[in-house]
Parts: sequence; structure tokens; C-alpha cells
Amino acid sequence: MKFWDFRASISHVGLVIVLSLVPVSGAWAQPAPGSMDVHWDEGAANCTGNTQPALQVHAYDQHTFMLRQNLCATFEAPFIYLLIGSEKALLIDTGDVADATNMPLATTVLQLLPNVGTQNVGTQNPGTQKGAQKLPLLVVHTHRHLDHRAGDGQFTQLPNVQVAGFDIDSVRRFYRFTDWPNGVAQIDLGGRVVDAIPTPGHNETEVSFYDRNTGLFFSGDFLLPGRLLVDDTGAYIASAKRVAAFVKDRPVTYVLAGHVEKNADGELFPWESTFHPREHALQLTKDDLLALPGALEKFNGFYTVSGNFVMMNSMRILIALSALILLALAAMVWLLVRYIKRRKRRLKAAIS
Repeated sequence: MKFWDFRASISHVGLVIVLSLVPVSGAWAQPAPGSMDVHWDEGAANCTGNTQPALQVHAYDQHTFMLRQNLCATFEAPFIYLLIGSEKALLIDTGDVADATNMPLATTVLQLLPNVGTQNVGTQNPGTQKGAQKLPLLVVHTHRHLDHRAGDGQFTQLPNVQVAGFDIDSVRRFYRFTDWPNGVAQIDLGGRVVDAIPTPGHNETEVSFYDRNTGLFFSGDFLLPGRLLVDDTGAYIASAKRVAAFVKDRPVTYVLAGHVEKNADGELFPWESTFHPREHALQLTKDDLLALPGALEKFNGFYTVSGNFVMMNSMRILIALSALILLALAAMVWLLVRYIKRRKRRLKAAIS
């Protein structure tokens, strides 16, 4: 999550996206079960000598993986999600660290992908295997902020990997949204369909994802156990209402965000903290999604706490603080000038 703010290469992975402008109705299958029995690394108050791995991996099930970058590698500690279908896999976000040496994201993801075949080398001995080919991979982003896409460069030159663009025009074109932010696009991974839902408000490029197989809703920075940074209040409220309508009749097992910024008592960790003792659970609920529109409607434009939601507009807060500092400085200068003038008058009176 930030306080501030390439086009997709489609030569390898044959992405199937269908735009649906009408909500899909009907009965929904029971989501496949998975495990959230995981304790995420807490980072450290002093990261010197920290021995925790740069990247922690949790298997929700054999086809769904959650990856988290360590707090000592980046205070953002973003979560990254890998969904594997029968024909291709989907990676949601690439995190906040670009250097593959310090953050072996691509290597780790490739190790998690299943093999789909082998390649023969040479004509004299056609049975010699060059190596197993990995399942094709599609890399997308919840939004364009750098802490969700810094690792893109680790994937751009890999075979059978497609990296989607992150600017607003690329996002709209990639998902074939003709009436942004309305509509829902489907990504078919083969036996596994993921819905892509425009959710601008934190950022104009924000997209959330719903996995029909598991009932998992991937919310990025749209909803998280932490600070909801509101860039556009109207857009945020509209997105929250669309999401509430989308999930109303659908099963939602968990809502999985891009960050955790609270402790178990619901208190915010200090900004840029590299140590999260007793961290709040990553997973939120369908009820949280349904309650979000009402909370956002109470947002005062600067900083508002409503129930479990902490909403803020960091730019407006910064401007307001800057204005207060300038007013304080102006008041101090005025008082100083007034004091000097009074001092001079008293000196003149004493002399005369």
C-alpha cells in the first residue's frame, strides 16, 4: 500500500476473457475447502540478522497458494496469490521487491507450477529431455501501485508467461472493459473461472478477483485489515456497492487482501513498521464486504473510523497538516513582529 502513486505481452498464453455486463444468477456450487492454518512471519523490530525467509508460502489447497514478502524485506509485506487451473495459472500481484536475488518470487512460483510436458533436444537422440515445460502463467495486478508490481521484471522474459499492463488504458483493454468501471470479466484457467471486478477508489486501476472454485475474494487494497486509503470517495462507494451486489448471492469463503496493518486487537501498527507481533488475521469475511458501502458513506474526507474500518485520505491530511504548520509559522512571525514593534516603542518612550 502506498501513500502516493508495458503493455501486456500476449504471444504465449492465449488468455480467455469474456465480459459480462449482467450479473450471473443461479445456484452456486459449494466452494472447495482449504486451510488458513498459517502463522505469518512477524518480521523484527531490528531486521539486522533476521533469519526469516524473504518469501513465505502457504498452500491453501493443492491448487491455491498464498505468498507473503517478509516485513524485513519490505515494510509493505504484500501478499501475492497463485491460482492454478488445468490449462494455465494466475498470479495476482508481484509484490514490492524487484531484485530476484533478495526476493526469488519467479523462481518460487515456477517451482509451484505443475509440469505439462517435455521438450526434446537434438535430432540424433530425440528422447533426450531438455526439461519439463511449466503450465502457462498469467500475471495480473490488483492495481498499479509499485508495491503490487515491482516484481514484474522477474517474469517478463520467461517462456509461457504473460504479464498484463498496469496503467488504466492497458487494464481496460486487457479485460475488454468498454464501460469501465461497470461489467465483470471472466478469466478461464481451465476448470477454474476467476471473475475480475473493477473496484476503483483507492486507485483508478483497482481490480478485485473472485475465484468460483474456492469462494476466495482477492481484494488487494480495496479492503484490508488496515488503512483504507481513499483516493476518490465517490468511486470507492460505487465500487463497494457493486461488490456488495456481486457477492450477495455468491458464497465467499474468505476475503484476502494485499496487506495486514493491524494487530489482533484491531489497532494499527505504526506506519512503515517492520515488526507485527500478534498480527490480525489476513482473512476478512463476506460481512465485511457487505458493510463497506455504509462505512465509506460516513467518511469525512480526511480520517474516519467506523466499526472495523479505518479510512483516510493521506494527501488531504498532508495538505491540512501543511496548512496548519504554515498558519502556526505565520502566527509566530506576527507575534514576533508585534513584540519587536512594542519593544521599540518602549525604548523610544524611555529615551524621551
